[in-house]
Amino acid sequence: MSEYNRITDVNAREIIDCRGTPTVQVDVWVDDELRGRADVPSGRSTGSYEAYEMRDGGTRYGGYGVTKAIHNVNTAIADLLLDRDVTEQRALDLDMVALDGTPNKSRLGANAILGASLAVARAAAATLELPLYRYLNSEAHVLPVPMMNLVNGGKLSSNDLCFQEFIMMPVGAETFSEALQITAEINAILRPMTAARYGKLAVNVGDEGGVVPPIVDVREALNLLRDAVRQSGYESKIVYAFDCAATHLYDRRSETYQFEGKQLSRDGVIQFFKNLVSEYPIVSIEDPLQEDDYEGFAEITRALPGVQIVGDDLFVTNKARLARGVEMGAANSVLWKVNQIGTLTEAMETATMAFRNGYGVCVSERSGETEDPMIADLVVALNGGQIKTGAPVRSERTAKYNRLLQIEEELGPAATYAGRSFRRPV
Repeated sequence: MSEYNRITDVNAREIIDCRGTPTVQVDVWVDDELRGRADVPSGRSTGSYEAYEMRDGGTRYGGYGVTKAIHNVNTAIADLLLDRDVTEQRALDLDMVALDGTPNKSRLGANAILGASLAVARAAAATLELPLYRYLNSEAHVLPVPMMNLVNGGKLSSNDLCFQEFIMMPVGAETFSEALQITAEINAILRPMTAARYGKLAVNVGDEGGVVPPIVDVREALNLLRDAVRQSGYESKIVYAFDCAATHLYDRRSETYQFEGKQLSRDGVIQFFKNLVSEYPIVSIEDPLQEDDYEGFAEITRALPGVQIVGDDLFVTNKARLARGVEMGAANSVLWKVNQIGTLTEAMETATMAFRNGYGVCVSERSGETEDPMIADLVVALNGGQIKTGAPVRSERTAKYNRLLQIEEELGPAATYAGRSFRRPV
């Protein structure tokens, strides 16, 4: 083993995310120099099958402290990583998984393990003097389509919209920088338009930066967004998407969904979306059904040919759950959130499985984000083609977009904007 590139210190601390909730930050030192730092995001709308996020309980921070996870990083995980080669990402990640020894990382906490995993990756890239996207993939070149969540509902807001995210995608842009410009201009039109129709309180933002008008009807929210797009002059370059988070709309006793105050069966939900897709240029629907309904996901994927059906709570970035989806033809894209599985290696394996089976990969933030822009490097490393990281407001969102602008500049003529090929860009 080389005497260089050795991990010489690992240190974690408690920081706060964009909601003021504690989360984990990890530093990794290589050859006695600080080389890598990573923050761990956290979700509010979570699937039942996500890896375990360790919280302290008790009264401090309302029970959401992470000092137990911090302790695990600074003791057991640090002991495991010290004096190891920082570039051995897979071996280090799998050794942390083995050290935890539970199916969902509940002994050490997925937030503890992930913080170390991501900090190791960043430290290795810095040690080799490479940007993270290039360290992870020498062929990285695709800039993603931003899936701009400009109207918030569900658990991400204070209104009564059933769906969590009403998204516009600038697929007709020529470059990522043009795509970002288009979305920022549309958002600047949308905000005063929303205030004029619904009052100034409606432009307070949800967890991911979108407006929160007092709307119940899905079409009314979509029309608001479309009206802003039309006023911008960019309508020919825009398509639309939803995150429904339908698990949170499902009643297991009655086996029905609450959509717009109405009870719908699985068949009713599928017909609801068939009608919407026939009326609007909708190209992507995330979690249209609840997290255990593989058969329903297969049915809606068949019923909506040409529409991206994204599994978030269904797959939770878990290779085993994705394998079942592939076997059944359930969905055709996976939402990719590293904290759902707990190590970078496992998340990358899930993405590889998705691509090999013709599934898209949509890299996503969490509603509880920090200023750490790492997912910008990760989506380019994957050549993923699409990213969800909220509206173009607030630093925990804009940090990711600004990092993508830097990467676009670094790549120069080698950069390719995914555009209309966002699901299969390469």
